[in-house]
Amino acid sequence: MQRPLRRPLQRPRLRAAVGLLATAALSTSLLAVSAPSGAQGSAPGAGREPAAAPADAAYRNPRLPTARRVADLLARMTLAEKIGQMAQAERLDVDADTSLITTYGLGSLLSGGGSTPTPNTAEAWADMVDRYQRAALASRLGIPLLYGVDSVHGHSNLVGATIFPHNIGLGATRDPRLVERIGEITAQETRATGPQWAFAPCLCVARDDRWGRTYESFGEDPDLVTSMTTAIRGLQGRPGQLDDPDHVLASAKHFAGDGLTTYDASAAGTGAYPIDQGVTQVDRETFDELALAPYWPAIRKYDVGSVMPSFSSVDWTEDGLGNPTKMHANGDLLTGTLKGDMRFDGIVISDWRAIRQLPGSYRDQVKASVLAGVDMFMEPIQAPNNPSGWDEFIPTLTGLVDSGEVPVSRIDDAVTRILTKKFELGLFEHPFTDRRHIDDIGSPQHRKVARRAVAQSQVLLKNERRAVPLARRAPVYVAGAKADSIGDQAGGWTVTWQGGSTNEIPGNTILDGVRGEATRVTWSPDGTKPVPAGASAVVVVGETPYAEGFGDVGGPQWAYDPGDNGVPRPAQTMELSASDQDLVRSVCSKVETCVVVLLSGRPIVIEPSLLASIDALQAAWLPGSQGEGVTDVLFGRRPYTGRLPVSWPRSVAQEPINVGDADYDPLHAYGFGLRARR
Repeated sequence: MQRPLRRPLQRPRLRAAVGLLATAALSTSLLAVSAPSGAQGSAPGAGREPAAAPADAAYRNPRLPTARRVADLLARMTLAEKIGQMAQAERLDVDADTSLITTYGLGSLLSGGGSTPTPNTAEAWADMVDRYQRAALASRLGIPLLYGVDSVHGHSNLVGATIFPHNIGLGATRDPRLVERIGEITAQETRATGPQWAFAPCLCVARDDRWGRTYESFGEDPDLVTSMTTAIRGLQGRPGQLDDPDHVLASAKHFAGDGLTTYDASAAGTGAYPIDQGVTQVDRETFDELALAPYWPAIRKYDVGSVMPSFSSVDWTEDGLGNPTKMHANGDLLTGTLKGDMRFDGIVISDWRAIRQLPGSYRDQVKASVLAGVDMFMEPIQAPNNPSGWDEFIPTLTGLVDSGEVPVSRIDDAVTRILTKKFELGLFEHPFTDRRHIDDIGSPQHRKVARRAVAQSQVLLKNERRAVPLARRAPVYVAGAKADSIGDQAGGWTVTWQGGSTNEIPGNTILDGVRGEATRVTWSPDGTKPVPAGASAVVVVGETPYAEGFGDVGGPQWAYDPGDNGVPRPAQTMELSASDQDLVRSVCSKVETCVVVLLSGRPIVIEPSLLASIDALQAAWLPGSQGEGVTDVLFGRRPYTGRLPVSWPRSVAQEPINVGDADYDPLHAYGFGLRARR
């Protein structure tokens, strides 16, 4: 099926300059948009300026049940205030003029990838969120903001946070309790800086490793992904704990089928995304088994507070040639399955400007998505290319309600869900950042957990002649620039949206780990330094950081890392670069024992003759801030226990390849992992 070409950027890096442009564009556009008027229910002063709620209003009483408080507040709200609650803006949309939050009663803000305060410190984050919160509380009813951030492997926008392995590495640990503990630490570090909402975890079941978001999946088996829904309990705590200062609202994403999309070879090299945001073409039974399975425990067992629909479409007609439906307009799944069969009572939050991919006019897009079941709309302004966002959403939805095309009952349902979570988070009683855990961010105790997660995630794929563990007293020759690049080992969604080789965060590189274990270490980024006599080699190679879209095999080239001098990076291939291959061949030919450590967000195909030159091969995935976890197993401090969460193909042409396939013949099967210890 022909798929439409997409713009290369859906979530661009946000800069302060963009924020100023956004504010200028917004100020102009708002002059043409009058605030929606008209009260619903028993709003005081209907038909004229509503009065402020009395101090003894039921919704202000923390001793009353949440449902009663919500009902009381909803009855006092005008239509304008209700629709304001359904709008989520990016922080740069309002940073220069926070009165916009007050005037339009915005319900939520978010930080997109790389959207941070200056300086990017924990204190600056907390001060920033509190500044926005004061503007929200200045509104007539004083409804607090809900602030969201992509804490997908730790509070990864914050420099100084503990950065954990990406989900593919956590899947290799097969340790749901560890994943829950990581969720707890992530929640504590996130909420201590202001945000109360994490857009995590990703519950996708990645079935084609050419997908650039494969590393956001725990693995290819729905049972494995389901077992890792413990992350939700870590983030949110147990029932009744959401208002604790060390928990956040979680978001299960992306509902549903984002990991099952069909690779479009015709899109490769065209500037489009060959698989990201594509079409899931499976029958309904397969969809239920692979895409929906993890959401049942996420909702029924762990009561996840929000769900984010996928950018992708679903087509489960028999021949896969039907009429694909974008998930943001799929009422059968969002309302029928999610809110109906699964009894989900939280917030359905749209993805970044995702409704704008629906067919028709913007009015058609808003109507289709709100009727399908979307409750809150992530509608940032992306000036200057897209000068409208939430400021267009608010009058558009207002017009749809005024015309009767969207019933008030649908608005009330959405706002009830939003207000319920705000009450459960304790934001009405404690709207400002509780900073009691701010000194625990990046603490030795938290980094110890991250280091253990890294060690448990390492998968040993080859170990000829018992090459590993390495001896600590023998000389070690370390080759490859990635050995000392914390940006490379952290991957995408770290400090910036796509990540970057030059991004710096506190932590330890793999080279640091080797130096902490071996007594004599020689490091040569390009492998040209002389090799000491009797030295074993550790060669660190792998992928350059990427995130959604740009990570697709055959996807668009891009220049994102500020240290790359604007030279476009090549499209992803799922193979080692020519320079990495040359480095491995050169170094391995000079030593008796050669160990290759792969940094990647998915399996990397290694040509057979190159593989033959390697004595030991270790899949390190994207370990995050604690590179010494890689060397803990490399030198025998901890045993190798990691097992493949995805099948490792012999060639890229084998993709998609998954356990259970009729012609299953990978290089390494799902669950494979050698054991080795001193």
